Amino acid sequence: MNVSRRWYKGSGLVQTIVLALLAVVFLIPIYIMVSAALKPSSQADAAYMWQLPKKLDFTGPKEAWKAVGPNFVNSLKLTIPATLISSFIGAMAGYCFSKLRFRGDTWVFAALMLGMFIPYQVILVPLVRFLQWTHLFGSVTGLTVVHCIYGFPIVTLIFRNYFAGIPDEIREAGQVDGASEMAMFFRLFVPLSLPGFVVAWIFQFTNIWNDFLFGITVVPNPAAQPVTVALNNLSGNFSVSWNAVMSGAVIAALPTILLYLVLGRFFVKGLVAGSVK
Repeated sequence: MNVSRRWYKGSGLVQTIVLALLAVVFLIPIYIMVSAALKPSSQADAAYMWQLPKKLDFTGPKEAWKAVGPNFVNSLKLTIPATLISSFIGAMAGYCFSKLRFRGDTWVFAALMLGMFIPYQVILVPLVRFLQWTHLFGSVTGLTVVHCIYGFPIVTLIFRNYFAGIPDEIREAGQVDGASEMAMFFRLFVPLSLPGFVVAWIFQFTNIWNDFLFGITVVPNPAAQPVTVALNNLSGNFSVSWNAVMSGAVIAALPTILLYLVLGRFFVKGLVAGSVK
């Protein structure tokens, strides 16, 4: 017994050390990025990247915000509606595939899941032609529609797996009370599916916020492009102001970091929901 306890304590210590080392490895890029953002331009290059700022210099953040601030707002206008709309539609589709069985539902779901494996580059030409035909090309609204459609398969999969873990007796009890399917969905399943919504929100928000290809293709106007495209434009043709570039990277990363900090405790719970069933 004593040997097993010692082994358990020793293994726990080893795990703690390994996790601490991994945390340090993952935090190194953040340290380099933040420290370079707060240095003057002459000390923000690779030669001084390990050194702490001798004096805090906010020239980089000011320059970066002046360059990417409007695009940051564009990304918020794009990402928040696209995340909420795709999550809501995906939740309804996931409910249908998990609780409302119909003929050929397996084949329909499989065909829908194929959308997850289609590379972005394959659909760029027909996508642009469709957006031009609908007069949505070059607008944040058109880019929002694109992300809603392209994120629909994965969000549907998330909610299908989540709703599959909710007992069917809850739906049967609603049927006994005479509730319609829409009433059961909104009054019974939506309140129970907060962890599923958190997973969908984090996944969609991260993917949409960090997207570059759709942003530069669908919205060629620099003033209406998302922050990821504007961040790429911070690099000059002949010289690079690294404190401004790193500051822009910090600004672009803040929303996703805050989202994980606020909703992270629900994330793992939502991911494993329905896995046992």
